[in-house]
Amino acid sequence: MNIALLANPTAGKGRRAALLPAVRERLGAGGDSVTLVSGSSAAEVKEQARRAVAEKRCDALVAMGGDGTVHLGLQAVAGTGVPFGIVPAGTGNDFAVRLGVPPSPVAAAGSVADALRDGRVRAIDLARLEGGDGTSVWFGAVLAAGFDAFVNERANRMRWPKGPQRYNRAIVEELLALRPRRYTMKLDGTETVFESVLVAIGNTESYGGGFRIAPGADPTDGLLDVVVAEPLGRLTLMRLRPKVLKGTHVRDRRVSTHRARVVELDGAGITAYADGERICPLPVTITCVPGALRLAQ
Repeated sequence: MNIALLANPTAGKGRRAALLPAVRERLGAGGDSVTLVSGSSAAEVKEQARRAVAEKRCDALVAMGGDGTVHLGLQAVAGTGVPFGIVPAGTGNDFAVRLGVPPSPVAAAGSVADALRDGRVRAIDLARLEGGDGTSVWFGAVLAAGFDAFVNERANRMRWPKGPQRYNRAIVEELLALRPRRYTMKLDGTETVFESVLVAIGNTESYGGGFRIAPGADPTDGLLDVVVAEPLGRLTLMRLRPKVLKGTHVRDRRVSTHRARVVELDGAGITAYADGERICPLPVTITCVPGALRLAQ
């Protein structure tokens, strides 16, 4: 078997880079060939992975890294039937955690190798996003189009400070600028117009390193979980955020939850983020595609 390994050595702030040889060895322990997929940019890595799958140069693709690396891998394998393995080596690893992937990179590599050897794969739903600007991508975890997306957008524009402090500064500045945004949303064709400070659409339940924004989201039920918070003040929003870690925020009367196969979302001046990656401005149409991913686990 030929295994393509898409690895991000900077994932998890580079702490897991030294494990790459061990992961590669474990994947090939049964005599399989393991080829490293690399490039000078995320776009180049994504293209290399896509070509490896499309040209049938690999029998399986394995992503070693965080949610961003997994996101790149999904673009190559979604809907192809090619088995996909995950070796979590990022900071949050939300998609991997919610799928029950072992947290140890070497143990996860072993699980993937055993599954490929035994022909053991799970059918997992993915979300397909089509943007009004022509963007077309897959995502596995959560799309954010509210406060958390605004924080990411602000942080990405900053040049100072570096590291986590930049994100913390972005949170403070976004809180000071907090205001409700007007959205138009269709759930399986039924339209509503509302104002909100937080909108999230989940295939799985968490983002941001364990924030269970869509608790109970099941990536095998053929549906997307939608969470909407009505306009909230700064203090109320910050008091609600710790509850998201436990998923208890959905018990608040100001938070509503919905399920749908197709979600259409629009709002002026709002950029969507999915799997932690900047995607495109709204409007977007998101469709749950049952069994789009064949997970080797």
